[in-house]
Amino acid sequence: MSAKHVNPTRMELTRLKKKLATATKGHKLLKDKRDELMRQFLILVRENKALREKVEAGIREANQHFVLARAGMSQEALNVALMTPKQEVYLEADTQNVMSVDIPVFRYSTRTPDPNDIYSYGFAFTSADLDGAVKRLADVLPDMLRLAECEKSCQLMASEIEKTRRRVNALEHVVIPETQENIRYITMKLDENERSSQTRLMKVKDMMLEEAHHYSSRYQDGPEAAS
Repeated sequence: MSAKHVNPTRMELTRLKKKLATATKGHKLLKDKRDELMRQFLILVRENKALREKVEAGIREANQHFVLARAGMSQEALNVALMTPKQEVYLEADTQNVMSVDIPVFRYSTRTPDPNDIYSYGFAFTSADLDGAVKRLADVLPDMLRLAECEKSCQLMASEIEKTRRRVNALEHVVIPETQENIRYITMKLDENERSSQTRLMKVKDMMLEEAHHYSSRYQDGPEAAS
Protein backbone atom coordinates (compact mmCIF):
# COMPACT_ATOMS: atom_id res chain seq x y z
CA MET A 1 0.00 0.00 0.00
CA SER A 2 1.08 3.56 -0.55
CA ALA A 3 0.69 4.21 3.18
CA LYS A 4 4.01 2.38 3.79
CA HIS A 5 5.87 5.15 1.97
CA VAL A 6 4.28 7.97 3.99
CA ASN A 7 6.24 9.70 6.71
CA PRO A 8 4.07 9.27 9.85
CA THR A 9 4.35 12.77 11.28
CA ARG A 10 1.73 15.26 12.43
CA MET A 11 2.82 17.70 9.71
CA GLU A 12 2.22 15.03 7.05
CA LEU A 13 -1.13 14.20 8.65
CA THR A 14 -2.20 17.84 8.46
CA ARG A 15 -1.10 18.03 4.82
CA LEU A 16 -3.03 14.88 3.91
CA LYS A 17 -6.18 16.11 5.65
CA LYS A 18 -6.02 19.32 3.62
CA LYS A 19 -5.44 17.26 0.47
CA LEU A 20 -8.43 15.06 1.29
CA ALA A 21 -10.67 18.08 1.85
CA THR A 22 -9.55 19.60 -1.47
CA ALA A 23 -10.00 16.30 -3.32
CA THR A 24 -13.47 15.79 -1.84
CA LYS A 25 -14.54 19.30 -2.80
CA GLY A 26 -13.03 18.91 -6.29
CA HIS A 27 -14.79 15.57 -6.70
CA LYS A 28 -18.16 17.16 -5.92
CA LEU A 29 -17.54 20.08 -8.27
CA LEU A 30 -16.46 17.77 -11.10
CA LYS A 31 -19.50 15.55 -10.59
CA ASP A 32 -21.75 18.61 -10.78
CA LYS A 33 -19.94 19.73 -13.93
CA ARG A 34 -20.29 16.28 -15.49
CA ASP A 35 -24.00 16.14 -14.70
CA GLU A 36 -24.62 19.62 -16.12
CA LEU A 37 -22.62 18.79 -19.24
CA MET A 38 -24.65 15.63 -19.69
CA ARG A 39 -27.89 17.58 -19.34
CA GLN A 40 -26.89 20.15 -21.94
CA PHE A 41 -25.42 17.44 -24.17
CA LEU A 42 -28.74 15.57 -24.23
CA ILE A 43 -30.58 18.78 -25.08
CA LEU A 44 -28.21 19.39 -28.00
CA VAL A 45 -28.52 15.79 -29.17
CA ARG A 46 -32.30 16.05 -29.33
CA GLU A 47 -32.07 19.40 -31.15
CA ASN A 48 -29.46 17.96 -33.50
CA LYS A 49 -31.74 15.04 -34.39
CA ALA A 50 -34.69 17.33 -35.12
CA LEU A 51 -32.56 19.74 -37.18
CA ARG A 52 -30.99 16.93 -39.21
CA GLU A 53 -34.40 15.56 -40.11
CA LYS A 54 -35.59 19.05 -41.06
CA VAL A 55 -32.49 19.85 -43.13
CA GLU A 56 -32.54 16.51 -44.91
CA ALA A 57 -36.21 16.99 -45.74
CA GLY A 58 -35.52 20.49 -47.09
CA ILE A 59 -32.59 19.34 -49.22
CA ARG A 60 -34.60 16.39 -50.50
CA GLU A 61 -37.43 18.73 -51.47
CA ALA A 62 -34.98 21.11 -53.15
CA ASN A 63 -33.49 18.23 -55.13
CA GLN A 64 -36.93 17.16 -56.27
CA HIS A 65 -37.58 20.70 -57.55
CA PHE A 66 -34.20 20.70 -59.34
CA VAL A 67 -35.05 17.39 -61.04
CA LEU A 68 -38.34 18.81 -62.25
CA ALA A 69 -36.61 22.02 -63.37
CA ARG A 70 -34.03 20.06 -65.39
CA ALA A 71 -36.84 18.11 -66.99
CA GLY A 72 -38.57 21.31 -68.10
CA MET A 73 -35.45 23.30 -69.07
CA SER A 74 -32.42 22.64 -71.21
CA GLN A 75 -29.06 22.11 -69.51
CA GLU A 76 -27.68 25.28 -71.14
CA ALA A 77 -30.59 27.42 -69.92
CA LEU A 78 -30.22 26.01 -66.41
CA ASN A 79 -26.48 26.70 -66.35
CA VAL A 80 -26.98 30.27 -67.61
CA ALA A 81 -29.68 30.94 -64.98
CA LEU A 82 -27.40 29.84 -62.12
CA MET A 83 -24.12 31.16 -63.52
CA THR A 84 -24.06 34.58 -61.83
CA PRO A 85 -25.58 34.57 -58.33
CA LYS A 86 -27.10 37.86 -57.29
CA GLN A 87 -27.14 37.43 -53.53
CA GLU A 88 -24.11 36.89 -51.27
CA VAL A 89 -23.95 35.37 -47.79
CA TYR A 90 -21.35 36.41 -45.17
CA LEU A 91 -20.63 34.02 -42.34
CA GLU A 92 -19.12 34.97 -38.97
CA ALA A 93 -17.81 32.30 -36.61
CA ASP A 94 -17.53 32.91 -32.88
CA THR A 95 -17.37 30.78 -29.72
CA GLN A 96 -19.42 30.60 -26.56
CA ASN A 97 -18.11 29.16 -23.30
CA VAL A 98 -20.42 26.58 -21.78
CA MET A 99 -19.05 24.81 -18.69
CA SER A 100 -15.45 25.46 -19.83
CA VAL A 101 -16.24 24.18 -23.35
CA ASP A 102 -15.90 26.66 -26.23
CA ILE A 103 -18.75 25.75 -28.56
CA PRO A 104 -19.07 27.41 -31.99
CA VAL A 105 -21.61 30.10 -32.78
CA PHE A 106 -22.33 30.96 -36.43
CA ARG A 107 -23.96 34.18 -37.58
CA TYR A 108 -24.69 35.02 -41.18
CA SER A 109 -25.80 38.07 -43.10
CA THR A 110 -26.71 38.76 -46.71
CA ARG A 111 -25.37 41.45 -49.01
CA THR A 112 -28.85 42.92 -49.47
CA PRO A 113 -31.93 42.58 -47.25
CA ASP A 114 -34.26 41.93 -50.20
CA PRO A 115 -35.41 38.27 -50.05
CA ASN A 116 -36.03 38.25 -53.82
CA ASP A 117 -32.32 38.72 -54.51
CA ILE A 118 -31.83 34.97 -54.15
CA TYR A 119 -33.07 34.65 -57.73
CA SER A 120 -30.22 35.47 -60.09
CA TYR A 121 -32.28 35.10 -63.25
CA GLY A 122 -35.40 36.40 -64.89
CA PHE A 123 -38.66 34.52 -64.57
CA ALA A 124 -39.59 34.61 -68.28
CA PHE A 125 -37.41 31.73 -69.50
CA THR A 126 -37.07 29.62 -66.35
CA SER A 127 -39.21 26.99 -64.69
CA ALA A 128 -41.20 27.59 -61.54
CA ASP A 129 -39.61 24.43 -60.13
CA LEU A 130 -36.23 26.16 -60.28
CA ASP A 131 -37.69 28.99 -58.20
CA GLY A 132 -38.96 26.44 -55.68
CA ALA A 133 -35.55 24.76 -55.47
CA VAL A 134 -33.69 28.03 -54.90
CA LYS A 135 -36.28 29.18 -52.35
CA ARG A 136 -36.11 25.88 -50.46
CA LEU A 137 -32.32 26.01 -50.25
CA ALA A 138 -32.44 29.60 -49.02
CA ASP A 139 -34.97 28.64 -46.36
CA VAL A 140 -32.92 25.70 -45.16
CA LEU A 141 -29.66 27.70 -44.80
CA PRO A 142 -30.28 28.90 -41.18
CA ASP A 143 -31.14 25.36 -40.10
CA MET A 144 -27.99 24.04 -41.78
CA LEU A 145 -25.84 26.52 -39.86
CA ARG A 146 -27.55 25.67 -36.59
CA LEU A 147 -27.11 21.97 -37.36
CA ALA A 148 -23.37 22.56 -37.85
CA GLU A 149 -23.26 24.34 -34.48
CA CYS A 150 -25.08 21.49 -32.74
CA GLU A 151 -22.98 18.71 -34.24
CA LYS A 152 -19.67 20.39 -33.39
CA SER A 153 -20.94 21.32 -29.92
CA CYS A 154 -21.96 17.70 -29.31
CA GLN A 155 -18.49 16.49 -30.32
CA LEU A 156 -16.75 18.99 -28.03
CA MET A 157 -19.08 18.30 -25.11
CA ALA A 158 -18.72 14.54 -25.51
CA SER A 159 -14.94 14.93 -25.32
CA GLU A 160 -15.19 17.16 -22.24
CA ILE A 161 -17.64 14.77 -20.58
CA GLU A 162 -15.22 11.89 -21.10
CA LYS A 163 -12.30 13.87 -19.63
CA THR A 164 -14.41 14.97 -16.66
CA ARG A 165 -15.60 11.41 -16.11
CA ARG A 166 -12.01 10.14 -16.00
CA ARG A 167 -11.08 12.83 -13.48
CA VAL A 168 -14.08 12.00 -11.30
CA ASN A 169 -13.19 8.30 -11.38
CA ALA A 170 -9.54 9.03 -10.57
CA LEU A 171 -10.52 11.10 -7.54
CA GLU A 172 -13.23 8.68 -6.44
CA HIS A 173 -11.34 5.40 -6.85
CA VAL A 174 -7.66 6.38 -6.50
CA VAL A 175 -6.83 9.73 -4.92
CA ILE A 176 -9.46 9.87 -2.16
CA PRO A 177 -9.13 6.19 -1.05
CA GLU A 178 -5.32 6.38 -1.01
CA THR A 179 -5.38 9.62 0.97
CA GLN A 180 -7.85 8.15 3.47
CA GLU A 181 -5.68 5.05 3.81
CA ASN A 182 -2.60 7.19 4.40
CA ILE A 183 -4.46 9.22 7.02
CA ARG A 184 -5.52 6.02 8.81
CA TYR A 185 -1.97 4.71 8.66
CA ILE A 186 -0.44 7.90 10.09
CA THR A 187 -3.15 8.15 12.76
CA MET A 188 -2.51 4.57 13.78
CA LYS A 189 1.25 5.15 13.94
CA LEU A 190 0.86 8.34 15.95
CA ASP A 191 -1.55 6.64 18.38
CA GLU A 192 0.87 3.75 18.70
CA ASN A 193 3.76 6.11 19.40
CA GLU A 194 1.65 7.99 21.92
CA ARG A 195 0.73 4.78 23.73
CA SER A 196 4.38 3.73 23.76
CA SER A 197 5.36 7.12 25.18
CA GLN A 198 2.68 6.88 27.88
CA THR A 199 3.82 3.36 28.74
CA ARG A 200 7.43 4.56 29.07
CA LEU A 201 6.37 7.54 31.19
CA MET A 202 4.33 5.30 33.48
CA LYS A 203 7.26 2.91 33.79
CA VAL A 204 9.64 5.77 34.62
CA LYS A 205 7.14 7.12 37.11
CA ASP A 206 6.84 3.71 38.79
CA MET A 207 10.61 3.40 38.94
CA MET A 208 10.92 6.86 40.44
CA LEU A 209 8.21 6.10 43.01
CA GLU A 210 9.80 2.78 43.85
CA GLU A 211 13.19 4.40 44.22
CA ALA A 212 11.74 7.18 46.31
CA HIS A 213 9.88 4.65 48.47
CA HIS A 214 13.00 2.53 49.11
CA TYR A 215 15.00 5.63 49.88
CA SER A 216 12.34 6.76 52.37
CA SER A 217 12.27 3.33 54.04
CA ARG A 218 16.02 3.27 54.44
CA TYR A 219 15.97 6.77 55.87
CA GLN A 220 13.30 5.83 58.43
CA ASP A 221 15.31 2.75 59.59
CA GLY A 222 18.23 4.99 60.46
CA PRO A 223 21.80 5.40 59.30
CA GLU A 224 22.72 1.97 60.71
CA ALA A 225 20.16 0.26 58.47
CA ALA A 226 21.29 2.29 55.52
CA SER A 227 24.94 1.20 56.17
